[in-house]
Amino acid sequence: MFEKLGLQIYTVRDFITDPEFADVSFKRLHDLGYTETQLAGNYLEPKLMGELLQKHGIKVVGTHYSFDKILNDPKETIETHRMWGTTNIGIGAIPHEARQSLDALRKFIKDYNDAAKLYAKEGFKLTYHNHNFEFERVDGYKTLMDVFYEEFDPSITFVLDTCWVAAGGGDVCAWMRKLAGRLDILHLKDYYIRVESSVRPEIKLCEVGYGNLDWDSIMACAEEIGVKHYCVEQDTNWTGTPFESLRMSAEFLKKYQK
Repeated sequence: MFEKLGLQIYTVRDFITDPEFADVSFKRLHDLGYTETQLAGNYLEPKLMGELLQKHGIKVVGTHYSFDKILNDPKETIETHRMWGTTNIGIGAIPHEARQSLDALRKFIKDYNDAAKLYAKEGFKLTYHNHNFEFERVDGYKTLMDVFYEEFDPSITFVLDTCWVAAGGGDVCAWMRKLAGRLDILHLKDYYIRVESSVRPEIKLCEVGYGNLDWDSIMACAEEIGVKHYCVEQDTNWTGTPFESLRMSAEFLKKYQK
């Protein structure tokens, strides 16, 4: 059983582009039961974003932040995250250019590892959020996710996305157990398969509990390994509005909540 429900703020990105909209949106989120958030993108000036979230009782537990700023402006990055009250600084995916060759991949890993050691000295953790492409095989045997697991500095933690692990052909619970101790934030995301033809099934994101994932197993495993923060994320395909979809997900997840 978990206590606090969070969301990845990207879910409501179109409703937080100015202070008035954000103020109303954050109140709606809190009223729906969301009291934690992982930030992503620059929708508002950082100080104002933090103040509005605090006003509505929503705690920042991590970010998807600029890879360039993490590497090249650690001072500002640290100051911003201290202001937000979180020690989890992350990226939402590997930069596109780092996927173009093995040399580029190795450079990315080295750069991120070097940065992680710098941030660790200041009390921060760098994080990495997966999509499904990390389950492509990069050397004929290992997946990109395997490479990250083995070669990232141990201080780097993962933001495991349940939907994208499954959509990439991975076993969600097996990966959660593998990452035990390095998995502070879990993305709760569901999907179903729509088959337009026999050879090209389409993945459709949906509300948590309304898709193909085995949530009893996932939530039991999350409790077993000590996940700290549970963040619902639904990028697209909402039922009406993102807020209605978030309401549906929150209602489903109540059975796992203290």
